[in-house]
Amino acid sequence: MEVYIILAVLVIAAIILVGIYNRLVSLRQTREQAFADIDVQLKQRFDLIPNLLETVKGYASHEKEVLENVTAARASVGQAKGNDVGERVEAENMLSRAMMNLFAVAENYPDLKADTNYRQFMDELSDIENKIAAARRFFNNATSELNTAVQQFPAVIFAGPMGFKREEFFEIEDADRAKVEAAPEVKF
Repeated sequence: MEVYIILAVLVIAAIILVGIYNRLVSLRQTREQAFADIDVQLKQRFDLIPNLLETVKGYASHEKEVLENVTAARASVGQAKGNDVGERVEAENMLSRAMMNLFAVAENYPDLKADTNYRQFMDELSDIENKIAAARRFFNNATSELNTAVQQFPAVIFAGPMGFKREEFFEIEDADRAKVEAAPEVKF
């Protein structure tokens, strides 16, 4: 009789362990899929930038440094391919800063703002940025769920040895956050 009880306890423990492992794998896959969704949107933005740059170049040819910074930032994004979230986030933040500078330059050229191609690229870029923001929210939610599951009992006991750990969120840098959180200046 004691053997059956021990066997039953071992079977129940094995079932619980398999359930924990499968849940963690599922959460990790959801997070990876969410990052792939961000990647698709970032690729669209990456592909749109050369066209936008060419349009701006025609109007703001003496703003060479700003255009070179956007080009360099875009190149760093191209080199940051792979699954290293930290490296990708840093490269994307650098590109976002360069794009903010480009938009600031564009504000100084009324003819550029009236250009049909420029407006079309800006509309497309705005749409892509909204999609990126939504994809980042989904990714960060998936990351939060995975991190919570890895830290909850009893998974915390098994997560480390099974190769699961806390993962990074996709966040903007503090310097960029200050720009985003600052109140916009409205002039009429």
